[in-house]
This record gives sequence, C-alpha cells and structure tokens, in this order.
Amino acid sequence: MDVSRQPTATTPREKGPRARTRRLMLETASRLMQSGATPSVSEVAEAAQVSRATAYRYFPSQAALVQAVVDEALGPILTWKSKSKDAERRVCSLFDTAMPRIEAYEATFKAALKLSLDQWGRGQAGTLGEEPTLARGHRKELLAEALAPLASELPPRAFARLAQALSLVFGVEAIVVLKDMWGMDGAGMLSVAQWTARALVRTAMDEAGLRPGEAPD
Repeated sequence: MDVSRQPTATTPREKGPRARTRRLMLETASRLMQSGATPSVSEVAEAAQVSRATAYRYFPSQAALVQAVVDEALGPILTWKSKSKDAERRVCSLFDTAMPRIEAYEATFKAALKLSLDQWGRGQAGTLGEEPTLARGHRKELLAEALAPLASELPPRAFARLAQALSLVFGVEAIVVLKDMWGMDGAGMLSVAQWTARALVRTAMDEAGLRPGEAPD
C-alpha cells in the first residue's frame, strides 16, 4: 500500500509544540539522509532525542518518514508551473527547476531510492508483510503538467509513451547514471538530460505530424 502524503515545505506549517516536534524529526531525518543513511523512525527518534512512542505518532513507518523528507527536499519542484504553451519549453523549464534541486539533495533522493529498491526486493521474497511502501508518484504528475499542451494533440498512447520516456531522464536515476557511471558534473548532467528531453518531445511531435510551435498558443 502507498504512503499517504505528508505536509510539505510548500504548504503552510502548523504551529505549536506538535509542529516543532515534527519539524525537529524532519530536520534530523534530513540530516541523516544527506549523510547517506536511510534511517528508521527509531533511529531518527534517538538522534532527535524524542521518545519512540512520540516519533511513531508523527511517522507510523519508515516509508512515511522518508516520504515526508523527500517532499521537503523537492520543495519548489512540487509547485512548478509554466505559462508557456510550448511543450518543449515547458519540459526544459521543469528540468531547469528540478534537476539542480535534486542534485543538491542527491544523498536524500538516493536514500529514498535505496529504500524503494529494498522494499521491492523484500516484496519479491515475500518478506515485506504489511509494511507500507514508499510512494513515488510526483514524477508522473510533473511530466503530465509539463506536457499539457500536447495532451489534446497527441494520441493518448503516444502522450503516455512520451511521458514514460521522459521519466527515464528526469529524477535521481538520471543523476546516478550520468554522474556516478559517466563521471559528469552537475552542468554536464543537466545538459545531457535537457538534450534528451528535447529530442524526445520533438520525436513525438514529428511522429504525430506536428511541427514545433504548432501546439495552440
């Protein structure tokens, strides 16, 4: 089952002791994840000097805690919008906003990816039980928003395929491939991701008989 969304840095924050405790736990978890760890709720409680019982009232599972930290790290990405009617420009704008932010919190997103892969492995082995799984749906929503001008221009299957193809070069996985495997720096990583994204959008439009700029303004 998926983890329900926690309040993010983009939503108004509650005030008072409960909010301060939750904030302390998020900041502690973020610090641990930025150091390369994928902490449990108990580990964060210990580091934050909060009782385990209190910690689990705020975050009932490791997945819920990691999801909340990831949403905080995503920050302005979650509220990204574009006024452009050109899909290629919108996609490039999204990449310009998102990829540097993801790189800045690279360790956090890698820790979340590690948890997701670990849960998949335990699910395959039948040892995951009823543990909530980490939800990873923001990418689909953001790419759909970026491609909105083409939603009525491309056949549904072509639109879905384009979003799926773009998802391969959008997110921490692209950073893993381009930085860790190819040894690229952040600027090089973004350049390759942008080039690939533009090529995919143009190919999809070409297959549909559209030329750049033909999407309605």
